[in-house]
Amino acid sequence: MKPTLTSCIRALTLSGLFAAAPMATLAQSANDLAGPSATPSVLASDAEDSDDLLGINKQQSWLEWKAGVKERTGLDFGIDYNVLGYKASSSLGEDNTASGVLRIFGTWELLNRGQANSGKLVFKFENRHAFTNVPPTEFGSELGYAGLVSSVFSDQGTKTTNFYWKQDFAQGRGTVYAGWLDVTDYTDVYALASPWSGFSNLAFQTGSGTIGGLPDGSLGVMVGGFLSDNYYVAASFVDANGDPTDPLAGFDTLFNDFETFKTLEFGWTSGPDALFVDNAHVTLWQIDERTAAGTPSGYGAAFSYSKVIDNTWLPFIRGGWSKDGGSLYETALSAGFGYTTNPGQNLLGAGLNWSRPNEDTFGSGLDDQYTLEVFQQWQLTEGIELTPSIQVIKDPALNPTKDTVAMFGLRLRAAF
Repeated sequence: MKPTLTSCIRALTLSGLFAAAPMATLAQSANDLAGPSATPSVLASDAEDSDDLLGINKQQSWLEWKAGVKERTGLDFGIDYNVLGYKASSSLGEDNTASGVLRIFGTWELLNRGQANSGKLVFKFENRHAFTNVPPTEFGSELGYAGLVSSVFSDQGTKTTNFYWKQDFAQGRGTVYAGWLDVTDYTDVYALASPWSGFSNLAFQTGSGTIGGLPDGSLGVMVGGFLSDNYYVAASFVDANGDPTDPLAGFDTLFNDFETFKTLEFGWTSGPDALFVDNAHVTLWQIDERTAAGTPSGYGAAFSYSKVIDNTWLPFIRGGWSKDGGSLYETALSAGFGYTTNPGQNLLGAGLNWSRPNEDTFGSGLDDQYTLEVFQQWQLTEGIELTPSIQVIKDPALNPTKDTVAMFGLRLRAAF
C-alpha cells in the first residue's frame, strides 16, 4: 500500500489531539490529549521505523533495550539534542543567532498498564542554552519584528516543562492531566505546530501569536475527551505565573497570587484517527492580570482548519483575535500547507501570516506585518533530522526603515 500524508504526519507528529497510538499507524485511540511536541507524542514518533534518506540505523540495540525496559517496567523514555541557528539579511543589532536544547523526557505507566483507563507519570526536563549573544527567541527584536521567530530556542537554562499525572477514563475516550503542564501541548494544535519538527515562528503555532501568556511548566489541570466519534472538547486551568526553572514556586504563585490562564476548546474531526489532518476547532482563552509581570488581564479566541488532499497535501488556515492579555498580536491570520513525496523521509512546509501587533504590548501606531516561512525537513538517518528554512518579514513593525528582512535558518535534531 502506498504511504499517505496521514501516515507521514503521524510519523512526524506522533499522535492526534487525543491519540495514544503512533502516528505511523492508522489505528488511534481517543485517550491522549497530546499535540505533536507533547512528550507521549515524541516518544511514539521516535519509536517508529523511519524511511531515512541514508538508510543508516546505528541505534537498533539501544532502541531494543529501551523497548525491553518499557515492556518490563512501563517506563518509556527518550533523549534528544536540538540546535537552531539563523542568519539575517539585515538587523538593528545582531544579525545571527543560535541555541541548543538538551531534553530528557518520558512516561511511566504505573496504573492499569496496557488497559484503556491507564494512569502514567509524564516528565520532560530540558536545558536551553544560547551559542550567541542573543538567542533565537529574542532575535525578533534585533530585526525590528514584533513577534517570535522561534518559540523555544532560548537561554533559560535548566527547566521542567512536564511533570504531571495523566489519567485516562471512559474506556480511553477522555483524559485528565494534573501537575506541571505546557499549555502548548494541547491548546490549538495541528499537524505542523511543533517548533521542534514543524514551523519555527510562533505565528504558525499555538494561537497564531494572539494568545497571551502561553505558560509552560505551570501547575494546573487539563481535562478533555471525545463526546462522539467526531466531536471533542478540552478545558484547562493553570498558573499564569508558572516558572519552569523553579517549578516548586508554583505552589506559592498559584495558591497565593492566584493569577490564572484558562482555555476551552471545541473541535470536530472526521474521526479520531484523522484528528490532526481533518480538523476544525475553536479555542477560547482568558488570562488574569499578572502583577509581577506587569501585564493586564485579557481574553480572546483562535480557530484552525486543516484537511488532507490526495494523500499528499495538507492545507491549513488558522487565526485569532485578542483583547489585551500580553499577546503579541491583536489579530492574526495564517495560511499554508504541508507537502510530502515520501512519508517519514521528507516534509515541505510553507506558511504566510498577516498580523496586527498588540498596542498594549508594543505601543500604538505600528504597521501590520507579513511573515513567510518555508522549511524542508529531511530524515537523514534513523535518529537525525535536518531542516533548512527561510523566514521573510515584510514591513517589520518595529523597524520602519526596512521594508523586508530575510532570515536563513538550519535546525538539527538528534534523538536517542
